Amino acid sequence: MKVIVLGAGIIGTASAWFLKKEGHEVTVIERQPGAAQETSFANGCQISVSHAEPWANPSAPLKVLKWLGKEDAPLLFRPRAEWLQWIWGLSFLRECTPARTADNIRQIVAISEYSRQTLQAVRKETGIDYDCLTKGILHFYTEQKEFDDSLPAAKLMRDLGCPRDSISADEVVRIEPALVRIRDKIVGGDYTETDESGDVYKFTSGLATKAAESGVDFQYNTSVTRLLTEGSGAGAKVIGVEVIDAAGRHKVLRADAFVMAMGSFSQPLLKPLGINLMIYPGKGYSATYAITNPDEAPTISLTDDGYKLVVSRLGDRLRVAGTCEVNGYGRDLNTARCEAITRRTRELFPNACDYDNPTYWTGLRPLTPSNVPYIGKTKFNNLFLNTGHGTLGWTMGAGSGRAIADIVSGKVPDVEFAFTGMDRRHPGGVLVPA
Repeated sequence: MKVIVLGAGIIGTASAWFLKKEGHEVTVIERQPGAAQETSFANGCQISVSHAEPWANPSAPLKVLKWLGKEDAPLLFRPRAEWLQWIWGLSFLRECTPARTADNIRQIVAISEYSRQTLQAVRKETGIDYDCLTKGILHFYTEQKEFDDSLPAAKLMRDLGCPRDSISADEVVRIEPALVRIRDKIVGGDYTETDESGDVYKFTSGLATKAAESGVDFQYNTSVTRLLTEGSGAGAKVIGVEVIDAAGRHKVLRADAFVMAMGSFSQPLLKPLGINLMIYPGKGYSATYAITNPDEAPTISLTDDGYKLVVSRLGDRLRVAGTCEVNGYGRDLNTARCEAITRRTRELFPNACDYDNPTYWTGLRPLTPSNVPYIGKTKFNNLFLNTGHGTLGWTMGAGSGRAIADIVSGKVPDVEFAFTGMDRRHPGGVLVPA
């Protein structure tokens, strides 16, 4: 078949890679001049299977209320006169029950573990260099209550086959000596040796190059304006996508199947088709620092629970990312939030980096209330979804691409996951429309 993939972030590029391996003729449409130029450009760079607990959990409502109006809060909800934001917020609250949280964790862990294994296979096959570290992820806590509350989630992870071990403060510093300066503040942690980190931009752009060499047609500087459809009911299908190409010309591109992988921008494009995805942009921040004293910089990818920041070493750079601002589609930098990241990083590793010349960045994470992405079918028989991965696009990216390629090809993915528009696996390995 001829397949058009909309979007060239990690999700769209991985989808194109695996669709091509399935033998399809693949075109990727991307409005930027290259792959991974938006949300996949400068995130926290963790392959974080072990920390799949969604933002929506039983402790979230009180935290959100406490953080309202605080410019440097880890999760900042800015109320807007916008219907989608409020509906999304109510849906988020519904996902905060213990039962829903546990079920969402199961789904997230399933696709994340599958994706990590898929990424390892792609890395071995392609040899892409992306500053990969396979030393695990160390999550440390500076509040006793937060550490105590993490123990059930860690146990659930272990029950699901993810080796997330709860450890003492002394063990935290033994694994990452660079944290010695705040040893008196650390109350405990957890460590997952099987987790990884690496530069998502380097990987995605490298995979796009490999995909192009194999025959995938990447059409950059090309903006999608709308999807064209025909028919109704079971016979409804997408017949083309209207775009504005690099020369400024309006064109309609046609294909046999279409994969929506445009992150936060999937929702407004699909709404006119009667597909109402519960996706809202969450603006995440990152700061990248040049490492000036390698011996003082961490070598393990870290998660700082109190500040909801992740820290990853990327060669001679230190990437620190986190916080989430639910405030529409703007990507302007909030100085208070940027300075908060640098202040905390300097506190952790005062002599490690050049903190006077940081590179700040924001990206719009496509958040679903549950943190479970949309991967699967729509009511249009040739339109497929691979979007809504929130803060875990890099963690889920390779596996999501492989799964959607299977679904488009009429195959059953090799992972037990609640695929959109499809039932879970039935006896005989068949997935049918929900």
